[in-house]
Amino acid sequence: MTTYPVRLEINGESRQFEVEAWVSLLDLLRERAGLTGTKKGCDHGQCGACTVLVGGKRINACLTLAVMQDGQQVTTVEGLADGARLHPLQQAFIEHDAFQCGYCTPGQLCSAVGLMNEGQARTVAEVRELMSGNICRCGAYPGIVAAVTEVMGLPEREDDPDRPYLPGTVPA
Repeated sequence: MTTYPVRLEINGESRQFEVEAWVSLLDLLRERAGLTGTKKGCDHGQCGACTVLVGGKRINACLTLAVMQDGQQVTTVEGLADGARLHPLQQAFIEHDAFQCGYCTPGQLCSAVGLMNEGQARTVAEVRELMSGNICRCGAYPGIVAAVTEVMGLPEREDDPDRPYLPGTVPA
């Protein structure tokens, strides 16, 4: 079986691997690097649970081969905090209760950091739109949007004052 050398800087640490051509970045991170914070959801790029940062930009780790990322800087959810000090988004997720089961949280956090790095979101509506590739099955979207917009310094709901806010229960 043919393997290929892959060198990555993962969360600031240089790592080398020998991988088969078909190994996804997600599988390399989880199974070979031991970083299980990044989740495998749909394995088809539709849910965003596997979102990581490559060169500061967000990608679905399930849709890219590890060999394609040779030499790149990869940041996973484990690399967002600075030691014991949480990343501002991580702290905001706690304060805004932006997670319930927590399964999507690593992808949501990495996607939000990438969103801020990309600099394209200037309104709450743009945050919602640009985060729409990350699915939360528990429906914690209001908390997620509140956390991201707070860290970005955007006024909540100012983008569409006519948009109704209807608190209530989620139908079972």
